Amino acid sequence: MINYIKLPAVLLLEDGTVYHGKAAGKIGTTTGEICFNTGMTGYQEIFTDPSYFGQIMVTTNAHIGNYGINSEEIESGDIKIAGLVCKNFNIAFSRKMSERSIQDYFQEENVVGISDVDTRSLVRHIRDKGAMNAIISSEILDIDELKQKLAEVPSMAGLELSSQVSTRQPYFYGKEDGKHRVAVLDLGVKKNILRNFDHRDVYAKVFPATTSFEEMEKWAPDGYFISNGPGDPSAMDYAIDTVKKVLSADKPLFGICLGHQLLALANDIRTIKMFNGHRGLNHPVKNIILDHCEVTSQNHGFGVVADDVRDSDKVEITHVNLNDNSIEGIRVKDKKAFSVQYHPESSPGPHDSRYLFDQFVDMMD
Repeated sequence: MINYIKLPAVLLLEDGTVYHGKAAGKIGTTTGEICFNTGMTGYQEIFTDPSYFGQIMVTTNAHIGNYGINSEEIESGDIKIAGLVCKNFNIAFSRKMSERSIQDYFQEENVVGISDVDTRSLVRHIRDKGAMNAIISSEILDIDELKQKLAEVPSMAGLELSSQVSTRQPYFYGKEDGKHRVAVLDLGVKKNILRNFDHRDVYAKVFPATTSFEEMEKWAPDGYFISNGPGDPSAMDYAIDTVKKVLSADKPLFGICLGHQLLALANDIRTIKMFNGHRGLNHPVKNIILDHCEVTSQNHGFGVVADDVRDSDKVEITHVNLNDNSIEGIRVKDKKAFSVQYHPESSPGPHDSRYLFDQFVDMMD
């Protein structure tokens, strides 16, 4: 068998910056918006998070693959990242629970990556220059040819991607005799969100992204959940309309990440593409209602316009980011609806924010 990890590979950024390294995973070419995650663990959950669809992931932790791959730890049906950039791509793994190596996993899933890159330098560059498109190739090493291919890649701004990662058919999760029934609008939902509902005796029906409110309402749910997902929320008129109808019907509603942005848009609050998103496991957030701090897991490249939230007569702020004062949570006045920008299900990450699931269940009570 060819040792693909030894073959050369190239990473080219939209601004012309070039990094040389070695091939990881499938031999090929891939494109997407480059971003970085500062988490020290949880690479498998990150790879399979649908919110990363269309993005090339840079992992800041030096060792990726060192504890192998376990099918119990995936967050969706397959790998969702467009490609991987890392320092050390560890094919050998030590954990007995693991079923296969990261190299086998990437080849099975047709994922292209590059290793042996100075990720400290790369992350500093992205941090200073902002989000941009990139291309990885282990089959084309000519920079001019790669530039031509990269020029054809659209910007993440304006892209609607949730319909590409959403379930095609409705399905159920949890116990049919659960205390509450929740309609989940799947814009790229993570499995651990559904597990958290199941642990709270919630029976969920997961609907495709473009399902209308009227169709979901036929199931007579006690509440609605608007999930995380990829792409630009302002390009999702269908989902904004659904959220507005849930609010008009005065149904309990909980949104996470993309769901948070859609709740804001449904209340005339704009969203923006961030210079650099929040992606990691240790972002400090203050709950200003309870006056306490939470360590949170985050993954988003878009956010809500803070001034719009502060000027709104429809919503109030519940959470703020202690790093940059961005809006991390809102609730709609006189409605049973709230959302957070971060991931309270935290897979991977801390469990500080799981009380939000209890809050939603209490709301349905």
